[in-house]
Amino acid sequence: MNERIAKEINIEDHHMDGLSNLLKLVVEEGSAVGFMPPMPLGAAAEYWKSLPSEGVILFTVEINGVIAGSVQLHLSLKQNGQHRAEIAKLMTHPDFRKRGIARLLMEKAEQRARDEQRSLLVLDTREGAPSNNLYVSMGYTAAGIIPAYAKSADGSLHSTVIYYKQLVEA
Repeated sequence: MNERIAKEINIEDHHMDGLSNLLKLVVEEGSAVGFMPPMPLGAAAEYWKSLPSEGVILFTVEINGVIAGSVQLHLSLKQNGQHRAEIAKLMTHPDFRKRGIARLLMEKAEQRARDEQRSLLVLDTREGAPSNNLYVSMGYTAAGIIPAYAKSADGSLHSTVIYYKQLVEA
């Protein structure tokens, strides 16, 4: 069965292998998610073990027992920011791309943000990455570009685009 269901999960031992493999694969192929290759599975597992914290909500999609994608929703815990949240580390397994998984994950994160009475979402992504098209198609607005923001595996610096989306009018 190839049913795609995005669900909120708490990281548990039975998720660790799939999440670690997903992170390793997207980093090894050059995705800009805060890490650089080579990405040992142990380092990926350490990241996931360190993730659970207040205000961080993790969503995944599994297909045939494989974690095909994930995204995080970071709820702002600041007193003056309890109306906003950040989308972080949207990842799709290379074997499951172009199947609507990223959009499904984003929709799930947006709905949870609404449920948490968050009216503003922010995110950033590498300028020129395919994810830019997804975010624009989902109604995100580019707020600006920061040059030389992150280093690539080859040592070159790339720009990042900051996006926002108002879930309800301010």
